[in-house]
Amino acid sequence: MSNARATHLTRRGILAAGGALGLGAVLAACGDDDKKNGGSDSTKAAAKSGPWTFEDDRGTTVKTDRIPANIVAFTGVAAALYDYGIEVKGVFGPTRTKDGKADVQAGDMDVSKVTVLGNEWGQFNIEKYAGLAPDVLVSTMFDGAGTLWYVPEESKDKILKLAPSVGISVYDVQMPKPLERMLALAESLGADVKSAKITEAKKKFEAAAERLRKAAKARPEIKVLAGSASQDIFYVSGSNLSIDLEYFKALGVNIVEPSAKALKASGGWFENLSWETVDKYPADVIIMDDRTSTIQPADITEATWKKLPAVKAGQVIARTPEPILSYDKCTPILDNLAEAIEKAKKVA
Repeated sequence: MSNARATHLTRRGILAAGGALGLGAVLAACGDDDKKNGGSDSTKAAAKSGPWTFEDDRGTTVKTDRIPANIVAFTGVAAALYDYGIEVKGVFGPTRTKDGKADVQAGDMDVSKVTVLGNEWGQFNIEKYAGLAPDVLVSTMFDGAGTLWYVPEESKDKILKLAPSVGISVYDVQMPKPLERMLALAESLGADVKSAKITEAKKKFEAAAERLRKAAKARPEIKVLAGSASQDIFYVSGSNLSIDLEYFKALGVNIVEPSAKALKASGGWFENLSWETVDKYPADVIIMDDRTSTIQPADITEATWKKLPAVKAGQVIARTPEPILSYDKCTPILDNLAEAIEKAKKVA
């Protein structure tokens, strides 16, 4: 690991949340011409009432004199709130790919209707942010120190002076917990969490979790490796710290673990391998980081990769290290892994 990669492992160094470091990111800076979004009807209606209070995962109680209408959020958080009927005015984080399409972390949002304050790591247009007259800023947290994801360290003081902030922890907890917290946040912002749509989505998530539990119990011999690809390095994620892998493990999935020494060097997140040693850990199923900052399986040309038994058997599926925290978006993650385990041939 280079000095650059070793710096701030709790922020830039865990860009993959247990996967890749986002090396060679292909995201382009966009958003200069974005129009401001006026917010959803539910958000506007909620804003007429008040006051508003919410205790976040830092233990901070945020209070405003009205329910926030001008919400600015990390892209993945905005996508989750969108699924619950709450729209934001501005976003920061991977929102558009270089060809202008919605990034995978944008979910179902219409990215043409939000102001993009920064599309890459380190980007955050403070003037645009101030111009939105933000009521609250919301992001996730990948450490225990309350660090807001994608809020630049060098400008955070200026940013956080402009509006209260809310942090939802995605560090060393299992997936159901941040799902519950995001739902609670959405409810506080005016979402009807007892609606048939949301109730059904939660039931489907619970059914998918039970399916994965049964698949793992029936096929304990199937080894699942969580990987992420960059130009020079293949990252193998440990099963601790990441909300998806911790949950998979709790459901009984046989996760391939990197060496304890390597995990310690990365703060517990991953082991970095050269492409020459990509076969270090035998695996029957490989789940690969699906974010646009990483190289996708179809684009990996390394001969050592193509010789892996799981690759040759066609047993490689997507992994979403930064899930959109709505039940609707997390259900397919569980179902897809369950199906892969159910159908997997023992090749390792």
